[in-house]
Amino acid sequence: MQKSIRNLVLAALFLALGLILPFFTGQIPQIGRMLLPMHIPVLICGLICGWQYGAIIGFVLPLLRYVLFGMPPIFPTGIAMSFELATYGLVVGALYAHSCWKCIFALYRSLLVAMIAGRIIWGVAEVVLLGLGGQAFTWQLFLSGALLTAIPGIALQLVLIPALMIALDRTGLVRFSKKPAADAV
Repeated sequence: MQKSIRNLVLAALFLALGLILPFFTGQIPQIGRMLLPMHIPVLICGLICGWQYGAIIGFVLPLLRYVLFGMPPIFPTGIAMSFELATYGLVVGALYAHSCWKCIFALYRSLLVAMIAGRIIWGVAEVVLLGLGGQAFTWQLFLSGALLTAIPGIALQLVLIPALMIALDRTGLVRFSKKPAADAV
């Protein structure tokens, strides 16, 4: 019971961070697409609170941010982002929770797989949503939106999230376990 209350409070904190962090990009969509400020709290939520919380916070965050602040535009961007962020939270949380060892390698593996899966889901959502609107989502648009424009944000996530998890390990909020030596097995 106490752990679920802790996770609920932390998930609310990550939701609030996801609402606030885009203000640091000045609400400028081009900078937001480069730094991906809503992705970071969702990924951390999935890692700390679990895949269920990560998926819910990821799905709700862009929609709630649109209702409160009018950004991101709801169609197709906000809806596609909801599916993308839900995938991030779900995949990173599930992979990390099912890792044999909670080490830096498991963390990076979980992050990288979640980033790939989330971008694929974003692309599929864009294809469907733009197809409903009679527009095409080309391979060039996918590469630009999922990779080229997002390189600074991807780099930021790959540096910031592990550093934050290591700092939280030192405070006792999360625990990394050490992988046993090969000769000890």
